[in-house]
Amino acid sequence: MGTGKLYRHFPTREALAEAVYHGKVAALRDRARRLQATLPASEALATFLRGMVDHIDAHEGLARTLATLWADRSGALAEGSRALEQVVTDLVAAAVRAGAIRDDVDAGAVMMALHGIGAARNRPGWRAEADDVITLVLDGLRRPHSTDSN
Repeated sequence: MGTGKLYRHFPTREALAEAVYHGKVAALRDRARRLQATLPASEALATFLRGMVDHIDAHEGLARTLATLWADRSGALAEGSRALEQVVTDLVAAAVRAGAIRDDVDAGAVMMALHGIGAARNRPGWRAEADDVITLVLDGLRRPHSTDSN
């Protein structure tokens, strides 16, 4: 089914974009739950964050539409944004409980990195840099080893 046929079921293009956004957030939340159920906590977090870069890459048009919507009606998408932040919060908390990552950095910092990646989407070479940012975030979250051999 093309977007034209989908659009007929929504009063405006913005309403369609919001519905798609909420569907994407629900899919991301479900993916995070599956990852938590099947992988160690630190791997679930890393896999989810790397998948978010894939998601940003695959949904460029939706990201632009949503940026416009946020500027016009920030309240309409706030629920989805909170739900996505809760997903990241849950993944970070599980990794902290498992002792895999530091406990002095919260999910807000991770969300800021994801937002920065999304904002840099039009930058030349952004994809490789986005992957590097995720690596930096994951390395920065890693607990320091108390038995360093240096």
